[in-house]
Amino acid sequence: MIFKNGLVLDKSFRFVKTDVEVKDGKIVNIGNLDGDDVVDISGKYLIPGLVDIHTHGCGGADACDATMEAFDIMSDTQGKAGITSFCATSMTVPEEQIERIFKVVKEYRAGKPKRADVIGINMEGPFFCESKKGAQRADCLKLPDVAFFRHMNELSGNVVKLVDLAPELDGALDFIREVKDEVEISIGHTAANYDEAMAAILCGASHVTHLYNAMNGLTHRSPGVIGAASDSNVFTELICDGIHIDAPAIRAAFKLMNDRVCLISDSMSACGMPNGEYELGGQKVFMNDKKATLVDGTIAGSATNLADCMRKAVEFGIPLETAIKAATFNPAKSIRMEKQIGSIDVNLDADLIVMNKDLEFEQIYFKGVLAD
Repeated sequence: MIFKNGLVLDKSFRFVKTDVEVKDGKIVNIGNLDGDDVVDISGKYLIPGLVDIHTHGCGGADACDATMEAFDIMSDTQGKAGITSFCATSMTVPEEQIERIFKVVKEYRAGKPKRADVIGINMEGPFFCESKKGAQRADCLKLPDVAFFRHMNELSGNVVKLVDLAPELDGALDFIREVKDEVEISIGHTAANYDEAMAAILCGASHVTHLYNAMNGLTHRSPGVIGAASDSNVFTELICDGIHIDAPAIRAAFKLMNDRVCLISDSMSACGMPNGEYELGGQKVFMNDKKATLVDGTIAGSATNLADCMRKAVEFGIPLETAIKAATFNPAKSIRMEKQIGSIDVNLDADLIVMNKDLEFEQIYFKGVLAD
């Protein structure tokens, strides 16, 4: 199958007039191509499938449900929105519930996904600072524990891609040194100052969880985690739903971090659903006009998918190519999967989207197969 006559977002993330050939689920050729099986995409864009490395749920289902049915719903709902790969994201919940979640991820990955691939796990919690817990459960917080992490990772089939922690906690730096070659470590839900954050980065932390949210803000005498992220080479997540972060702060993050920005949804079960009451990690969440909050008004994840976050970034003034890269290649690279997914290049998975000039997704391909 050959995609012809469209504008292709190439591996340098520029739109170019070229053709793309797909065979057996892979991109096999890029250039001026001819063949019998042609998909004419005149006047359209061809972009990579989106990669969400931080999503708890959607479509009324949540990773914390820890059931095969929930993962089918998430895979189907994400895929229909153009998210072709995602990390199932856990919460700070009881240990036995984390065990169930991770076992189900292993079981689900052993079969064929409903639509989008579950590429791994983002272990969000329980190694967090209580004052910055956000929607995480205070009664389930723990100090960083290598044995705990390794036990959970083993249950998942060793597919934990990210583990999040507050670097100011006792034992955090030793934890980072011990597991940095096994998993990407993300600084999050933290009251760390600049020096504490930089110490974690120097020990091997490579990532910051939802920049701006669940951390101290940047000031001229207390730059904190945001300043450390700017001064280093870590990847930084951004929830660009128009609720968590204002537009000027989104633009500032792109100016400071550029190719290190990873757009995420941080979506929960209410994503794609009508207004009402839902759950996040066993806690009641109320969703109204895409704003999800706990009973006390704390923002509890988002009700927006990654595709709409990408579109919102463009609305906020981020160049289209930059926004797409932040929703595809950057997150894939941040978890060391850029040689498999996240861009349009030979030998990568043929997860592709035909997008029109209004940024609407007209066709979505999973490993070269058009979704119904």
